[in-house]
Amino acid sequence: MVTEIRTFYSLKELSENIEEEISFCKTASEEYGERLGSILRDNKSEHGDEEWFKALSGLQGAPKETKSKDKNKGNKKGKGKKGAKSGWIQFNDIMLSKEKHGEAQILFDAIEELKNKSARLEKIRNDIEDLKRLGLGENVIYIAYLREEIPEKIVLHKKNGDELGGKFEFMTKISLVCPT
Repeated sequence: MVTEIRTFYSLKELSENIEEEISFCKTASEEYGERLGSILRDNKSEHGDEEWFKALSGLQGAPKETKSKDKNKGNKKGKGKKGAKSGWIQFNDIMLSKEKHGEAQILFDAIEELKNKSARLEKIRNDIEDLKRLGLGENVIYIAYLREEIPEKIVLHKKNGDELGGKFEFMTKISLVCPT
């Protein structure tokens, strides 16, 4: 999990950051969806009757409760029959799989996480728009607590003249010599 504190000098800058992250989530989700679709198409004839194939093919349209129940089947701890049957084996703090459907399962999990993250970011984007309508913006610095690139808390500081000027100050002298 990535956790950081980032300073934004305007709501526009914060909004742009959120838009970039939403765009990343959507692009990655589409890419993973294409890979998952390819795996399912390639394995349909050979594994179409197997439980894992039916579960992953049907999960995309299933309600959230069904998804979480099926997804948790592969997360059993231990090396007994249940772990081997699901295709996943616990090794210390990670799960390992050598099954063909292992990649399909992690792709599906990643797609779901990215969709959830994108939905949360869209809600926060709307909240930022509400802050703009309230009149916040011009003389405020926003110090954001970000977890997984999602702003969770924002501290508002009034800008001093020095803070903004110090960030963008650039001074130089240029001398040109013309040949005669």
